[in-house]
Amino acid sequence: MAANRFTRSFALSRMLSLSTLAGVAMLCATSPASAQPAGVTVGVTLSTTGPGASLGIPEKQAIGMLPPTLGGLPARYIVLDDATDPTTATKNARRLATEDKVDAIIGSSTTPACLAVAAVAADTRTPQLGLCPFVPSATQMRYVFSLPQSVAVMADAVLDDMKAHKVKTLGFIGFNDSYGEAWLKDIQARAVARQIQVAPVERYARNDQSVTAQVLKVMSSNVDAVIIAASGTPGALPMSTLRERGYKGRIYQTHGVANNDFLRVAGKSAEGAILPVGNILVAEQLSANHPGKAVATDFAKRYEAQYGAGSRNLFAGYAYDAYLVLDRAVAVAAKQAQPGTQAFRDALVAAVEQTRGLAATHGMINVNAQDHSAYGEDGRVLVTVKGGKWTIE
Repeated sequence: MAANRFTRSFALSRMLSLSTLAGVAMLCATSPASAQPAGVTVGVTLSTTGPGASLGIPEKQAIGMLPPTLGGLPARYIVLDDATDPTTATKNARRLATEDKVDAIIGSSTTPACLAVAAVAADTRTPQLGLCPFVPSATQMRYVFSLPQSVAVMADAVLDDMKAHKVKTLGFIGFNDSYGEAWLKDIQARAVARQIQVAPVERYARNDQSVTAQVLKVMSSNVDAVIIAASGTPGALPMSTLRERGYKGRIYQTHGVANNDFLRVAGKSAEGAILPVGNILVAEQLSANHPGKAVATDFAKRYEAQYGAGSRNLFAGYAYDAYLVLDRAVAVAAKQAQPGTQAFRDALVAAVEQTRGLAATHGMINVNAQDHSAYGEDGRVLVTVKGGKWTIE
């Protein structure tokens, strides 16, 4: 009898204990004090295949090096390949914004693809940090930012060099897309003040295998210099053809070709090429008091430790700079709204617009509501290819 009472008492005690533990567990699960903070989701669309792969691959590699937090919150990156195709970039951006409901989009790698993403970013009210130089339309401006140096900033550098070397006539060979046209329009406008005549003008496609006809037309005009407005390894084709045909004048490139894949494909024909680049490419050559030297040198060392000596490039730097901008902006936006909401995305845009004096791999980033590009003159330096290496002029 006593044994039965003990058994019943033990069973009841056990039931009460389990009930109490379950209640405590439920309380812990629902208690605001123990809840995990909402994480930030960032969508990334890059050109890791196709003609822009030499830009997109290092950008993807840089994304893979990022810490798992943004502004102190957990961060998740969804990375897609757009194959250097604006239509695919549009689909990727639409998926990221509407299905994955990301808080921001990074990308893409080429100007046509960036413009495609910008249209979606504006339509879905999702902040975009583009990794290529472009100017968003007035209707897109609120949600769209362009991290790389603007064409205007870089064009001034090459035109100043042309004037210093008494260039009077300039031939133009550029992509027959938004990147080439942006450079052509800017060069033509700025060349007037320096009394430089821009003609002839020739274009080619990113996938073209020959530009002999364009090069012969340019050379027939006996121009003092030629500028090639291209990005990635396709920028090597006009330069190698000019060298093969015996052109002896100065050859300028844009920052779109500033990576080692371009040097590999161009080979000896790249020797003597002059172009404006971001600071990361020549970080150790910068003056000791340069405001961006420390960040550029640190990232370059970490990147090369993982991907090999000399692997640093502008494009990995742009991707890392996107992280730096978002890291600061998320910390501000999270005080106003929860990630995953439109209120948070709007707060993120406002925070990015307040970015001032942010040291990054290319220089100091300064953004405002009227200008959504990141870098000014301190974010560029003119280099020449000497002995297969980038050397400050």
